[in-house]
Amino acid sequence: MCPQSARCVSALELTFAVSERLADGRVLERELRPGGRELAVTERNKKDYLERVVRWRVERGVADQTEWLVRGFHEVVDPRLVAAFDARELELVIAGAPELDVADWRNNTEYRGGYHDAHPVIIWFWQAIDRFTNEQRLRLVQFVTGTSSIPYEGFSALRGSTGPRRFCIERWGRVESLPRAHTCFNRLDLPPYPTPHLLHEKLLLAVEETNTFGIE
Repeated sequence: MCPQSARCVSALELTFAVSERLADGRVLERELRPGGRELAVTERNKKDYLERVVRWRVERGVADQTEWLVRGFHEVVDPRLVAAFDARELELVIAGAPELDVADWRNNTEYRGGYHDAHPVIIWFWQAIDRFTNEQRLRLVQFVTGTSSIPYEGFSALRGSTGPRRFCIERWGRVESLPRAHTCFNRLDLPPYPTPHLLHEKLLLAVEETNTFGIE
């Protein structure tokens, strides 16, 4: 890491513009914001720059298609109705809420950081899952994996961003910490809570507050 971060950023000589090579070999420069070609990236605005670059890369080549898809969707569903749901709730409404097989879930879960199937925290975790409604279980799966859709083959066929990736629970944090999720790796970072009541309470918070919860 550079000890003088501001100088490091300036040394890159970046501006709020990106280059894109087209299929015919031409290179086009696109501004990430008005006047971006003349706006240098600095320590102060580097976060804004990174967010705009990521958004551009995600939307590149599909902006028009996405716009037409949204228009078509809104012809069928009133946008005012959709606004009442967050992304995860809308997925449940559209895809339905299949009954989760808890036994299959447990049989295809791995543990890290000192946790194991007989560890008290893990025992309490599965007791909490047994007490959850099916909808709450689906919301927790969404929190950890990014989707409530389980493959036809079951939890053994879960995939992450780089290929097959089993559901994982890793010991992390202090008892005051909230659980956090790594959706690219289907991993739940679960603090070593001292009581089953506290663990159940924190998991419920993950279920109910997935939009503002700690996801990385």
